[in-house]
Amino acid sequence: MKNAHVIGLGKSGVAAARLLHRDGWQVVLSDRGSSPALVTQQESLRQDGITVLLDYSFVPDSRTNLLVVSPGVPWDSPALVAARENGLEVIGETELAWRFLQDRPWVGITGTNGKTTTTALTAAIFQAAGLNAPACGNIGYAACELALEPTVPDWVIAELSSYQIEASATLAPQIGLWTTLTPDHLQRHGTVENYAQIKATLMHRSELTVFNGDDPYLRQHLPEEFPSAYWTSVGGKRAIAPLRPSAYIKDGWVKFEGIPIVRADALRMVGDHNQQNLLLAVTAACLAELDAEAIAAGVAAFPGVPHRLEHICTWQGIDFINDSKATNYDAAEVGLRSVEAPAVLIAGGEAKEGDDAGWVQRIHERAATVLLIGDAAPQFAQRLETAGYRNYTIVENMERAVERGAEVAPSLGASVVLLSPACASFDQYPNFEQRGEHFRRLCQERFS
Repeated sequence: MKNAHVIGLGKSGVAAARLLHRDGWQVVLSDRGSSPALVTQQESLRQDGITVLLDYSFVPDSRTNLLVVSPGVPWDSPALVAARENGLEVIGETELAWRFLQDRPWVGITGTNGKTTTTALTAAIFQAAGLNAPACGNIGYAACELALEPTVPDWVIAELSSYQIEASATLAPQIGLWTTLTPDHLQRHGTVENYAQIKATLMHRSELTVFNGDDPYLRQHLPEEFPSAYWTSVGGKRAIAPLRPSAYIKDGWVKFEGIPIVRADALRMVGDHNQQNLLLAVTAACLAELDAEAIAAGVAAFPGVPHRLEHICTWQGIDFINDSKATNYDAAEVGLRSVEAPAVLIAGGEAKEGDDAGWVQRIHERAATVLLIGDAAPQFAQRLETAGYRNYTIVENMERAVERGAEVAPSLGASVVLLSPACASFDQYPNFEQRGEHFRRLCQERFS
């Protein structure tokens, strides 16, 4: 019998283990944690015939034929490097899903920022056309969960992070979308060039490629490498000449190769960046030959993405906006640009490497005050002080930030309290979703 070892007892790891077990593999699933919740999962999986090892770090074993890793496991960790050097096949959970679903067409969506909204919107458009096209990967289902479903999808709409791509050597979408590229995850990938090259490998394996022509890095570095790519721009057809313009905005319409598809204002999401996300999603739909009427219906009905410029409530004329998904400086800068100024900004968490100059400049322009939380608060305070911005307060946690934001917004003339952290969440929360949910709950309890 074939033996597989799956690392990581999250959604992706459990789905991978169940899929391999159903396919006749002897499966061991391991996790370094040992919380009560993991113990409960351990017993449930044991009853299904899957061995679960808790408080366990993988060590290469000659009896193992396949090692599957969840996205959060570093690809260059010593155990994985040793496993590959010993000839063990090591793949990611998304690559495993691809092996079971490669007869289905995929839309693979990557980028530093914008990929979640683009993925969710693309899935909504395909579903409006009557297709079974769930979002998976970084949002929605784990990719292997789709392979476990009794009905296989018509299309797989996959948000793919650099972590997932580097562990998916053969995944080849029919349509590949690249939203943006700015420095991120450098603690894992080392350099921007290496980070970009990982994403480029997915595009090279894609049958059709679509790029955001308004992104400076993509515009500068990719035209020669991808001469047949489709390009999009909110600035119109001329803004991306001499590149091949696929979708652009003209006279208030999204046009695909000159044909009006949907009004640009049909998307109910604030921010110019979401117009670019709209262009990418519409291009994917047009390349998949979906009907324009269905595309327009999908766009009009799309409610937006939780934790990305999500309106939570309005209290005494002040909007409380959840942008917890802004986990880096560039995303947080977009958040500030997208709301009405001046705003009360809540920022902080676990700081990331990256260029914060644009974000700090936007704070000068659009923030009435900054309320700092989490481990990064002292660092951010010093950074703002150095930049000559002194209207900040270290409030430490989300409860105090929400309370303080409501107190000071009226006197500062701010109509928005914006949670846009510019940080990872791991200092105080397991993930950005739980950070955003906490913000939502605090706002609803106090102001609803």
